[in-house]
Amino acid sequence: MVESLMGNVPLLLLVAGLVLMVLEAISPGAHLIVIGIALVGAGLIGVLFPFAANVLVLAALTLGIGMVAAYIYREFDFYGGKGTAQTTDSDSLSGKTGYVTEPVTTRSGEVKLDEGGFAPYYSARTTSGTIEEGEEVIVLDPGGGNVLTVESLDALGEDEIDRALARDAAAQNERDESDRDDDGSIPGIDTERETEKSS
Repeated sequence: MVESLMGNVPLLLLVAGLVLMVLEAISPGAHLIVIGIALVGAGLIGVLFPFAANVLVLAALTLGIGMVAAYIYREFDFYGGKGTAQTTDSDSLSGKTGYVTEPVTTRSGEVKLDEGGFAPYYSARTTSGTIEEGEEVIVLDPGGGNVLTVESLDALGEDEIDRALARDAAAQNERDESDRDDDGSIPGIDTERETEKSS
């Protein structure tokens, strides 16, 4: 019995690898593809070259092919393009924006984040009141990634940066107004036009 099983190890590796690849297709991002490729590679070599079907050789091949597959998988990031739209941990959710998919109250709700990773829907709550479906929100506290604390962007209003930008714009407008003549023209511009007309 053991002998017949040992003779079919390459075939078992091939089938197990194919099963893992199918599972990866059903559930992308589970990283089963790396193990599946390693098993399929070792299984194919064992089936095509039966003299190399020694268990130790197949184990070494599985390990080697698995390491190469893992490197390629990480290097080329097939599921997102160098980490874009992927969450690395719950802290990376802080400051992300999205919109409400189910009304958010102080106890429950759901939001979809613009850059929320593979599964962008999160349970959410607000600090006060209710945020209606469709409103744009920002994550204030990621809460460990389980339940986000969010606030409506409309409710936040101006922050210190917005006020500083408004002050700078007002100061610039005052400088522009003080540079104008009584008739509303900017000194130097009309003079240049008159000079051009006279020549």
